[in-house]
Formats: sequence, C-alpha cells, structure tokens
Amino acid sequence: MAWGSGLMAGGGWVMLPVVMVIFWAVVIFGIAALFRTGRHREDSGADRSDDPLQILEDRLAFGEIDAEEYRARRQVLRHRHSDGGPDEQ
Repeated sequence: MAWGSGLMAGGGWVMLPVVMVIFWAVVIFGIAALFRTGRHREDSGADRSDDPLQILEDRLAFGEIDAEEYRARRQVLRHRHSDGGPDEQ
C-alpha cells in the first residue's frame, strides 16, 4: 500500500474518534436511561403506597388476605372516607 492511499488518506483518520464519541454517548445514554427508569418505578410505587385502598388491593393480590376480608375492610375504608375520616371529627 502506498503512502497517501487508502482509508487514512481520505480523511478516514477523523472517522475513528467520531465513531468512538458516538459509541460512548450511546453507552452513557443507555446507562442513564436504565437509572432513570428505575427511579421512575420507585417514585410511582411510593405514590401508590399512600392510598389505603391500593394497599388493600395489593394485599389481596399477594394472597395476604382473602376476598371476604378484602370486602369487609374495603367497606370500612369507604365508610370512614364518606364520614370525613378521623381527622375531621
């Protein structure tokens, strides 16, 4: 191969750093997206855990309580909610 011919002579030497920068940008963006997604799940889970009815539904779904206990507790929670709860008495 003669000097000045081939990939490096036509400005190909610029291509390698550009490709490396693009590669690392994709890797960093991918890692950041993974952490962002994980944080979003934690945040949405924290919002859901504040709702007593959601906690009750989760307990039923996980088998911690049966359907009869679920209905009884749901009725109590709805009754307390319609009365204004213990804070407003």
